[in-house]
Amino acid sequence: MKATFYEGNKTFSVKETEIVAPAAGEVRIKVAYCGVCGTDVHIYHGMMDQRVKIPQIIGHEMSGEIDALGEGVSNFSIGDKVVVRPLDNRGEKPSDKGFSHICKELKFIGIDSQGAMQQYWNVPSFTLHKLPATTDLKLAALIEPLSVACHDVRRGRLKAGETAVVLGGGPIGLLVAMVAKSVGAQVIISEVNPKRIALAEELGFLAVNPAKTDLIEYVNSKTENRLADVVFEVAGVQPALDTMTEVAGIRGRIVMVAIHGQPKPINLFKFFWKELELLGARVYEGEDYEQSIQLITKGELPFERLITAVEPLTNIQGLFEQIDTNPEGMKYLLNCQA
Repeated sequence: MKATFYEGNKTFSVKETEIVAPAAGEVRIKVAYCGVCGTDVHIYHGMMDQRVKIPQIIGHEMSGEIDALGEGVSNFSIGDKVVVRPLDNRGEKPSDKGFSHICKELKFIGIDSQGAMQQYWNVPSFTLHKLPATTDLKLAALIEPLSVACHDVRRGRLKAGETAVVLGGGPIGLLVAMVAKSVGAQVIISEVNPKRIALAEELGFLAVNPAKTDLIEYVNSKTENRLADVVFEVAGVQPALDTMTEVAGIRGRIVMVAIHGQPKPINLFKFFWKELELLGARVYEGEDYEQSIQLITKGELPFERLITAVEPLTNIQGLFEQIDTNPEGMKYLLNCQA
C-alpha cells in the first residue's frame, strides 16, 4: 500500500509499505479521504518537530470503510463506513473528572501516533463512529472539523433566536457559522479577506469587513442595540481579542475557539461591566461527532462548498504547497485510494 511520511523541512515522501493486520481491539480502515487540518500545516512548517516522530504519517480528518477486524471487535463489521474521533484517552485518571477529551494524558492520533494519510490505517475500535451506508465519504471527511464547530456552539449554549458573531471566516469559522445557523441563530461573520467574505455571503450569511465597517454599529443595527449573545473568537489575532468584549452584549458568552499559545491582553473590565462569560472549547466529545454526522447526512447545508481541492494521495507534497500559495482556500482533501 501507499503511505505518506512527513520527513521534516516542509517535505513529504510517498512509500510502499506493508498492509498490517489489526491488533486485538483494533480495526483496519481503507481510508477514502483525508482532510488537511491547520495542525497538519503547522507540522509541515516544522512548528511541531519536537512532538511528531519524524518520519511520520500524519492526518486525522478522514473517512473510510472497515477492511478488517482485530480480535475482540464485535460492534463493527467489515464494510461499515466510519470516521475516527482521533483521541486516545487510555491515560485518563480520576483527577480528569470524567472529561476524557481533555484528560491530562490525552494523545492525539495522527500527531502523537500514526495518522490517516495512507491507504490503510489501523486504529483502536473505541475511536470509531459508524456512518449511514449512504454517506458521501468525501463530505464525511469534514466530520472531524465540523465536530469541532458543534462542540464550540454547544459550549456557547447558543439557542434559536439569539445572535452569534463569528470573528474569523476561515474553515472553522464558516463551520461554526453553519452549526449556529442550524440551531436557529442569527449569524454575523467578521472577516477581512474579500474572497472569504464573498463565500460567506454566497452561503447566506451576513458578513462584515471590520476594517471597512464599524462592527459594533453593524451588530447593533441587526440586534436592536442588544449586540451579540454569543461571540466565537476563531481568528486568533489581537484585534479579535480587542473586539470580542466590545461586540458581546450584556451577559454575553465568548467562546475561545482559536489557540493562543502566548498570553494576550484582554479587557477584563468588560467582564465585570457586562457580566460576560469566557468559555474555553477544545476538540470534541462523542455527542459532537454524532451531531456532526447528522448534519452531514441530512444534506441540508452546503458543506460541499467548503471543499477547495481534492488531490490524490501521491500528490501530498503538491497539495501542501498549494495550501501555502492559496491561504484563502477552505478545506483541502487527499483521495487516499486514487
